Amino acid sequence: MNVAPDPVEVIRAEALAGLPHGFLGRRGGVSTGIHAGLNVGLGSNDDRDAVHENRRRAVAAVKPGAKLATVHQIHSAIAVVAEAFPDDARPHADALVTDRPDLLLGVLAADCVPILFADAQAGVVGAAHSGWKGSIGGVSLATIEAMERLGADRGRIAAAVGPCIGRASYEVDDGFLARFVAEDPENERFSSPGAPATTSSTSRPMWSRASRRRGCGASRHSASTPTRLTTASSAIAARRIAASRDTGGRSR
Repeated sequence: MNVAPDPVEVIRAEALAGLPHGFLGRRGGVSTGIHAGLNVGLGSNDDRDAVHENRRRAVAAVKPGAKLATVHQIHSAIAVVAEAFPDDARPHADALVTDRPDLLLGVLAADCVPILFADAQAGVVGAAHSGWKGSIGGVSLATIEAMERLGADRGRIAAAVGPCIGRASYEVDDGFLARFVAEDPENERFSSPGAPATTSSTSRPMWSRASRRRGCGASRHSASTPTRLTTASSAIAARRIAASRDTGGRSR
């Protein structure tokens, strides 16, 4: 008896309503073992055929017929203009932008923050992987500036923040917090004291960089709750792909 595969899980954001996009979970893929589910990471040790099938399913769930563009993510603030990059020639970056309707952009995130951007009027979209290095480095601003070079207006750009780790689950030391406070004292309000059992610890927010965010000028919305990190079980297999409109995602 043939058993129908589980459907690909797609979380959509009101901010991007009307545009093909989604934050994809683990359900609906063909990978097994520690990568079980919808593992789309080309840099993982998963079976390559399974990864390609998962990527095909991800595209079919968001924008059938589009070409997926992803990058080799390096926790940077680098944003590039997307193309249908060959698997072995993906640029090292953490954000992509496009004005091409045939592309679907993708970024991968485990506990880091996936962010989708769109200026629907200009037909320009972006996708960013924002870890703490990318946050303090300004990957969101770099994405918006790259979109502007394609004709977007930051006053029209909507941004959707996808599932990511939350403050209660991310403890760091005081030295880590000091980097963000040195960049902008207002960043301290995004953190809180750690658990009593630890010493000199601070809980980090899901998205810092207040000064960069204000400078971006985009409207921000959250897609679902940040606690959806439970879609991933193993440390490696989390592998969500955030796909926005006609853009191709880059991912490690």
